Amino acid sequence: MTVRITGRDRRARPAAYAAFAVQGLCFASLVTQVPRIQKAHQLSDATLSLVLLTVPLVAGLGSVLAGAAFARVGSGPVLRVAQPGVCAAIVLIGTTGDADVPLYAAVALFGLFVGAVDAAMNAQGIAVERRYGMSLITGCYAVWSVAGILGGLWASLSNRIDLSLPVCFTAAAAVGLAGTLGTGHLLYGRHEEGDGPSAEELKAAGRRVPWRPILVVGTAMAVAYLADAALSNYGAKYLDDELSGSDWVAPLGYVAYQIAMVVSRAVADFGVRRSGAVRVVRVGGAIGLAGMAGVVAAPNAAVAIAAFAVAGLGLSVIAPVSYSAAGKVDPTGLGVAVARVNVFNYVGFVLGAAVVGAIAPIDPDHGLRLAFVVPTVLVLLVFVTARGFDPVVDGKARPGAPAMERPAV
Repeated sequence: MTVRITGRDRRARPAAYAAFAVQGLCFASLVTQVPRIQKAHQLSDATLSLVLLTVPLVAGLGSVLAGAAFARVGSGPVLRVAQPGVCAAIVLIGTTGDADVPLYAAVALFGLFVGAVDAAMNAQGIAVERRYGMSLITGCYAVWSVAGILGGLWASLSNRIDLSLPVCFTAAAAVGLAGTLGTGHLLYGRHEEGDGPSAEELKAAGRRVPWRPILVVGTAMAVAYLADAALSNYGAKYLDDELSGSDWVAPLGYVAYQIAMVVSRAVADFGVRRSGAVRVVRVGGAIGLAGMAGVVAAPNAAVAIAAFAVAGLGLSVIAPVSYSAAGKVDPTGLGVAVARVNVFNYVGFVLGAAVVGAIAPIDPDHGLRLAFVVPTVLVLLVFVTARGFDPVVDGKARPGAPAMERPAV
């Protein structure tokens, strides 16, 4: 069947890319400045862990609320409201001075809007993919990572030239706001996104999707995102506090991590087609384990930054292949298995923030190094679960369709 691409589709596609870019830019601009936020508010490590844990917890609520609104208005209007909210929230975080209560409120607001944008931008990306009749969602996430790299570099430059946090965040937010306001009107409307399955269809489909293979690949997914949350939320603080990196060096760990993820995901599909998902996951797990071990053992910031890149190179392949494996065990084609696996994304991110946040305060000098041991050891579970990435249902593997993936918050 020939797919007819219209001018409307060609306008909606860059608008979807812009949404991913703005999200990546704002998120990176914020997480790479965690050490400066902590110093400005004189937060203890325990308090900081609670602040960081707020984001994924509230983001889950934002995602649910956004999903409920899609049926009424579509994802486009939700995105056009929530994404400027993300931009405004990072400005508020930067302008809270040393007042703690406004900081907590601003961080919660950031989490709420981030969750809504996560759901809405993915819905738009999938709508574009459906209209084009080919896999495009990976490109959306590549744009997210590239924008994240730019956000990390901007944070590094801001610290190098000694810009204040309000100026740093306002500049990033202004670019993001221009992007979302300039392209928001090009997003698909509700009637253009297409109708999804009914509640009755999803309930019936849920009974046909087996849980065991979902739990196997979901475990690997949770481990990957646990490590991702640890490196994203605490990487800059680790370089700054425990490895004596300067303020402008601290964001570069995140930058190296994201660059490696772009490179790895650009070639991962070829590896799966050539050698199979199981081997790709095992190789990715081995590389990720080496990178995490390097982060733990790093004697200085330069070595740690290199180790961040190695970790990103390996761990980045696990999530996309998890979604693909889930698609193979879903006999309905309605995305039930993919939705179930996606839950492990949030589980991993919440656990990452919680585990590192709980362990880090134990030792003021080496707490984060000690905390990073936990995700490093857990990466071994990737090898235990690797066989599950080539599931067999009713005697044969079922080819899976391209699936939706979410980035680290």
